[in-house]
Amino acid sequence: KSFRFTDTDLSYLSTIEGQDGKPLFDSKFLTYLKELKFTCDVDAIPEGNAVFPHEPLIRVKGPILQCQLIESPLLNIINYQTLIATKAARIHVASKGEPVLEFGLRRAQGIDGAIAASRAAYIGGCTSTSNVLAGKLFGIPVSGTHAHSWIMAFDDELSAFKAYAEAMPNNCILLVDTYDTIEGVKKAIEVGKMLQEKGRDLLGVRIDSGDLAYFSIEARRLLDEAGFTNTRIVASNDLDENIISSLRTQDAQIDVWGIGTKLVTAYDQPALGAVYKLAALREGGEWKYKVKLSEQAIKINNPGIQQVRRFFTQKNGKKQLVADMLYDTLQSLDHKHKIIDPMDITRRKIIHSNNTEFEELLVPIFKNGEAMYESPDIKDIRQTTFQSLAELPTGVKRFINPHSYPVGLEEKLFSTKTDLVLKLRKLA
Repeated sequence: KSFRFTDTDLSYLSTIEGQDGKPLFDSKFLTYLKELKFTCDVDAIPEGNAVFPHEPLIRVKGPILQCQLIESPLLNIINYQTLIATKAARIHVASKGEPVLEFGLRRAQGIDGAIAASRAAYIGGCTSTSNVLAGKLFGIPVSGTHAHSWIMAFDDELSAFKAYAEAMPNNCILLVDTYDTIEGVKKAIEVGKMLQEKGRDLLGVRIDSGDLAYFSIEARRLLDEAGFTNTRIVASNDLDENIISSLRTQDAQIDVWGIGTKLVTAYDQPALGAVYKLAALREGGEWKYKVKLSEQAIKINNPGIQQVRRFFTQKNGKKQLVADMLYDTLQSLDHKHKIIDPMDITRRKIIHSNNTEFEELLVPIFKNGEAMYESPDIKDIRQTTFQSLAELPTGVKRFINPHSYPVGLEEKLFSTKTDLVLKLRKLA
């Protein structure tokens, strides 16, 4: 919606020189950019929906100059936030619905990265963020506790706890592992009793180091024996979905998970490799389909005006996903669909339309450059994530050796792609 070249943009572009020392951009071209308006059609899969490899997340149609100008910003926005939302969704699955606090601001890749990460993490399933600016900008609930430096700024831990309880009586979560975790819990209980006398509650204690399973079990025992059965135990310290799953199998008594570094940096896979490829070109007449050849099959793009059709069934009132089919909107479809895995042509699946329902995933966002889609409230987008995750087969969400969800090219599109590749290989 904000696509334009300002006077300062054009002034800067006019200063860029080529290797011969002359202006890189012709003055007439810069005048053209000044008057340029965005006129493309944009279709996209709405946020919160689960997506899979090979599927077009966004389809852009319009003058090729405009399509190419928006390539880098689109890839930046989609790649990073999809990556972080996916990581957050995995953590949400591991936590089995227990609250997950996003604590990644200090470890994110720059301030802009931190803001985008907080937004994507909330959409992916996090409950709140410690990034107050993200809370202001996007309406994400904010939460947090004090730092170790708060404790260290006082002569002793108990004095620090008392001062914090006085300053934040309605948000009192005490960080107990600065010196000795068990002793810290005991001092937190002492302060909790002082809060009770004033009609307040000790909301929680946070453990940020050591054996989280052992210390959480001991903390729970001490709190319960003292009557603080509603005081929650918050755990942090380089957590991710795998560590959370491990702690749960150890019967760790953790109620809330604080996730920072390994979420906002997507620590185990720090980049998502989505690409932006020319799939068809029209010069006054019919569309000509395009593919990029490569020695690697994964880098040969799918041609055509693509759409993603998601097949599903309804069982006991619950929607269950069956398969996703990539097809060309300009080719006719049969009632019986055969989809072919582009990475393994021996993997094929037949889908009967009369046994399944379907939905088209790409929806119009811009038409002739005019916005025709209103993005939902971020809480509604987050709810879409939960619904989408619930519709996936359980095996697909398994962390170790997950089941492969069926995604394939519709048979006619597969044939079109194969013919194009063979033709271009002969030319090469």
